[in-house]
Amino acid sequence: MNSQPAVTWRSHYALGMLALIYIFNYIDRLLVSILVEPIKLEFGVSDTMIGMLSGVAFAIFYTAFGLPLGRLSDRIGRKPVIAAACVAWSIMTMLCGIATSFTMLLLFRIGVAIGEAGGSAPSLAMVSQLYPARLRSRALAVFLMGPAIGSVVGLGLGGWIAEMYGWRWAFIIIGAPGVALGVILALTVTETKIPDSPSANNTPSPAEKFIETFKQLLRTPAYGWIVGAASIATASGFAVGTWTPSFLMRTHALSIQEAGLLMGVAGGLTSAVGTIFCGVVTDRLVRRNAGWQLRTALIGIAICIPFGMLFYLWPSGTAFYLGSMAIPTAFFFYLGFAFFATWWTVPLFGSLSYLFPTRQLAQATALLFMGTTLLGVGLGPLLVGMMSDFFNASMGNRGLGYALAICIGLLSLTCLCLFIAIPRYRKQLENNPIQNYAATPEM
Repeated sequence: MNSQPAVTWRSHYALGMLALIYIFNYIDRLLVSILVEPIKLEFGVSDTMIGMLSGVAFAIFYTAFGLPLGRLSDRIGRKPVIAAACVAWSIMTMLCGIATSFTMLLLFRIGVAIGEAGGSAPSLAMVSQLYPARLRSRALAVFLMGPAIGSVVGLGLGGWIAEMYGWRWAFIIIGAPGVALGVILALTVTETKIPDSPSANNTPSPAEKFIETFKQLLRTPAYGWIVGAASIATASGFAVGTWTPSFLMRTHALSIQEAGLLMGVAGGLTSAVGTIFCGVVTDRLVRRNAGWQLRTALIGIAICIPFGMLFYLWPSGTAFYLGSMAIPTAFFFYLGFAFFATWWTVPLFGSLSYLFPTRQLAQATALLFMGTTLLGVGLGPLLVGMMSDFFNASMGNRGLGYALAICIGLLSLTCLCLFIAIPRYRKQLENNPIQNYAATPEM
């Protein structure tokens, strides 16, 4: 059983820095979604090509570099890898603002993907090291608010900058802070090394070969189903994040700034509250039964499906006006979707720290990110773009809404994967516990 880390102000400061960097990770990743319409207008590309830009091209390179960089962070430390990655993807985001062709923009987005491949998995592993088991879901919930808060800033501020100064300045202005954050992390955060204790099936081995680690991860019974569930949920999530601003503009006649404010501020804040709520609830329930680590994810996804489908299929109409901005009636369904749709993140990422020892944690997380990125980020936006082009021929602007509704329906497969994973997860924890959910009393 692993030693439990002591929680000090340094732990909270490190968590705060990692969470802030993850917010900018998602700001830089999602920024292109609010800029879809002006980019299409300038370069004359289709929805399918935009799906390639925001999905497949990003996913392939993120996946290719994710596991090697995760393994590197397990060997040399998480902090230097995260800091260097943050500086790299931020510079690449700024360069997107000077692209003179769609091909150049695509290449800079590939650079963003390579940089971000070194940020997410090592950060999650580092957060899991900072806090004992009894507090881990709450700590991960703080960290995993990154996508929600990133939506607030990236979509809200990005839409405003694009409308005021043009889409190029949105990339340049929003990319710049990440360079400073990477340097601050490197200079001010202390990384705590927590040794693994040997167990019957997990003897520490510094010279452990890459392929053996890879095979061991895949042999873990619940792990494959967790990766499958997360990948499908990510496909839906990134399709929603990429295309919903355009859906609001096309179907509900909102401006780029109004779409960014509605989805970013209202939707992002709702997602943040849902993420924190899920983390607190999960921490409480898993002390009674380990299966709740995945059951909370199953419940959240099951509830969000009808909310999401109603949002995209509800007829156009105005509920009320906020100043001069018309609030669509359908948007209230999006708020329900946003609250529950993030419930899979905290439980699923948190479950890895109970399935794998510290020396393999970043690699296990990186492999999970490979699945979520290649299948989720790669295919989700692209498939919706292709379906949108197909439906637009007969449905016009309503075609994108039908494409997104189909994508939401695929979340039922996430529920199926979680349903299969729960008994396997509980059995593994009973037979080979890496650590205990209630190792120490509350402080």
